[in-house]
Amino acid sequence: MLAVVQVDSTLHQPMFLLLATLAATDLGLATSVGPGLLAVMWFGTRPVPYAACLVQMFFVHALTAMESGVLLAMACDRAVAVGSPLHYSILVTKARVGYAVLALALKAVAIVVPFPLLVARFEHFQAKTIEHAYCAHMAVVELVVGNTRANNLYGLALSLAVSGVDILGITGSYGLIAHTVLRLPTKEARAKAFGTCSSHICVILAFYVPGLFSYLTHRFGRHTVPKPVHILLSNIYLLLPPALNPLIYGARTKQIRDRLLETFMFRKSQF
Repeated sequence: MLAVVQVDSTLHQPMFLLLATLAATDLGLATSVGPGLLAVMWFGTRPVPYAACLVQMFFVHALTAMESGVLLAMACDRAVAVGSPLHYSILVTKARVGYAVLALALKAVAIVVPFPLLVARFEHFQAKTIEHAYCAHMAVVELVVGNTRANNLYGLALSLAVSGVDILGITGSYGLIAHTVLRLPTKEARAKAFGTCSSHICVILAFYVPGLFSYLTHRFGRHTVPKPVHILLSNIYLLLPPALNPLIYGARTKQIRDRLLETFMFRKSQF
């Protein structure tokens, strides 16, 4: 996805730049979790330096917040494209997309930095083995000896604030899209308008549905849901979207699909 957008100058448009940002975020998220998970499966549990654990904690949570923000930006982009198509090129420019991506990255860093800092202040732990596939904030906090009230409150507030605001923004954007589409005169026009948003809806569901189940089982099913289920849901939440997003957009976005087919057909003809 990143290579296609980089090589094809016709794809240097706001929507595809947002797709490239989503792909880069997915790549970083999968890289933060995947190698460690594979190492545990292949070689068993091994010691991880405390500093490396805190670094992984930062990147996992920051990239998750970044992905949620990018999905919100993409929903706003689709709302403008459907609601004001004649003014889209004026309202949504490459420069504004760049500023939005920079703002999302700075926001993600600012709100996630307290996570490792709040954990780093503790020196004693009940155990040295994290019952998780990666250094999640709450998985590490459960091992701490001391008062973790600040960690728990900040984690809960951040989850509700970031995900809640982004979900409300996405819902509002699609409410505007639905309102505009339902006013179109013909069924073909309505189907075409909804078709431009179908890929984004699939990506939203792939990201938020596993995340919702993971959050609910962790918050309310800690003593009733088996630990392996917690771990499985959290891994699905982090690794399923990076696996599905390029396939969804590669298959359903005509410009990207055509460019990929042209590339493969050209290489096939060379042989």
